[in-house]
Amino acid sequence: MLPTELLMFRVKAGIVEPRRLKATSGNLTLAQTLIDLFQSNIGKQRGELEAELKVLEAGRTDFRVLRGLAHLLTGLGTFEAGGDVEPGVVRAKVFELAQAQPPSRAATARVLDSAAQALAMAPEAVAAALYADLADQQTLVLFEAPEPAALLERFDLAQAQGALYRASSLIITARRNEPARYKQLLKYTKFFGLMVTVEGDPDYGFTLSVDGPMSLFGGTTRYGLAMAKFLPALLHVTKWDLSAALKPRKDLAWVDATDEEWSFQLTSEDGYVSHYKPPEDHDSALEAGFSDRWAKLETLWELEREVDLVPVPGGVIIPDFRLKHPDGRSVLVEIVGYWRPEYLRKKFELLRKSGRKDVIVCVSERLNLDKAGVNIADFGDRVVWFKGVLSPKEVLERAEQGWPT
Repeated sequence: MLPTELLMFRVKAGIVEPRRLKATSGNLTLAQTLIDLFQSNIGKQRGELEAELKVLEAGRTDFRVLRGLAHLLTGLGTFEAGGDVEPGVVRAKVFELAQAQPPSRAATARVLDSAAQALAMAPEAVAAALYADLADQQTLVLFEAPEPAALLERFDLAQAQGALYRASSLIITARRNEPARYKQLLKYTKFFGLMVTVEGDPDYGFTLSVDGPMSLFGGTTRYGLAMAKFLPALLHVTKWDLSAALKPRKDLAWVDATDEEWSFQLTSEDGYVSHYKPPEDHDSALEAGFSDRWAKLETLWELEREVDLVPVPGGVIIPDFRLKHPDGRSVLVEIVGYWRPEYLRKKFELLRKSGRKDVIVCVSERLNLDKAGVNIADFGDRVVWFKGVLSPKEVLERAEQGWPT
């Protein structure tokens, strides 16, 4: 992401429009120039790299774009302190020896020689290692060079992320499409620690309301950063709309002093590209293994991964699978593996609130349900117990029994 001073945007009628870079020959050339500069500095100190960047930006009117691209490239590099001995160890030994002598050039040379002998290093290596862990002294040891077009896409997304730093609320409408994406969406909100209220139904879509940093924590950036980090994950979810209420930047001279709120709007069709790894088809090896074993069964029941959310007062249930028969019968499958007591209590509470009788609940025998305060006696013959591996045959037997929805 980008620091606040490198965010570029304009405001039209209260709508925030982040800066986007077109893939023009000039922008692509600048991106390639910066990528080449970073690659040529592998093995050199950060200070040398920064000096070359200053030379490159001298006299340019688009210096903020250059700085933004360079900042993103810096995040793709690995900087480490040089030498075989930790700088802290070297400093401790040098300072210890220096205390016994009054400061002078001769004393400095003697101290470095003594420290070199004690640490089994060359005197010049001791001098180089003294402050090798300071940012400008660190060495670029690895750089993952992106394609120029990908760097421009990363810049665009970083500008959009920056708009969420000052969000007071965030509303995401997940439109009707690919039910499995709903599960990914809620998983992402939990992963990034966002506080979400869910409303809606699988026929028309779901609305996720997220409280923002400006409303909850008096402007702290921690939660705002969580929202910004969430955005690239959201891009992996198909068909959605995002609307955020922002606190205006009063520190900018061109901002209308009468503005009390800005709005930031995004949709899945806006063309932003995520740099996050796409989500796996399955949430766990347990689910993936069950799916693979089911495929080997000789049965008319089809295992579906993309399952609609089941609305429940106070939340939603997102079953892991649906079993569907050609004659129209349908059964949901929920797999409860090893997890925390709080998760187990909430999971079974939601299952009860749903009132659904067509859910097969597969429970690991490793779970200590008594310790978690969970009683599943009322689920009756809808429960399938398993140890290390969930048997598709046992689940199939329950499905054949059939329950009303």
